[in-house]
Formats: sequence, C-alpha cells, structure tokens
Amino acid sequence: MVAITSDISIEKELSSTMEHWTDAEWNELFAEVKRRATLDPDFRQLALKDATAALKTVATRPIPSDVRVNFVDNSGNVKTILLPPALSEIEELSELDLEQVAGGDVTTSWRR
Repeated sequence: MVAITSDISIEKELSSTMEHWTDAEWNELFAEVKRRATLDPDFRQLALKDATAALKTVATRPIPSDVRVNFVDNSGNVKTILLPPALSEIEELSELDLEQVAGGDVTTSWRR
C-alpha cells in the first residue's frame, strides 16, 4: 500500500491559476500512481525515491512547484496512517445541519 502525505492544503495555497489542481484531480493522479506502483516494481521504487518524478511520469500537466508529496511503502512492520484534516480546516456544520444530525426535527406523534 502506498500512503500519500502533503505538507500543504493543496486547494487553498496554490498561487497560480494555471497550476491549480482540484482535490478530484489530485485523487485521480494519486490513484494512477498507486495503480502503477502496484504493478511495476521499477515505478514503485521511483515513487519511493523521487515522488515528484513519479508524479510527472503520470501527470498530464505540470505539478505545482510548491507542492510536496511523499510516497511511503506501507507493507513492512512500520505502518503509516494518514490523518484527516484538523477540525480548523473542515467547514463547520450549520445550525440546520446540526439539528438534522442530532435528530432535532421529530414530527412523529405517539398515540396510546
């Protein structure tokens, strides 16, 4: 398994609109790297040694120069876990969303 980490929030910190990649585009690129790394041992070694070179091999456009990606081999005894974004980076739920999640809209009445 190949785990992917990034030092920046890709969507928020890219400076050039020409270099702007959406999360969906990154996910598609990473999926292709993982697929090739599974099938091709030489490509796997490239991804582990030089992630940028591996990305450039499969990307259809330039990789932004301010993006840093690391691929790690997760098949040994040391496991790497990718943590979700910190709460400060996640959009807060609206009051309506919170009510719906908490079951605040109960319109059923009970009869005896």
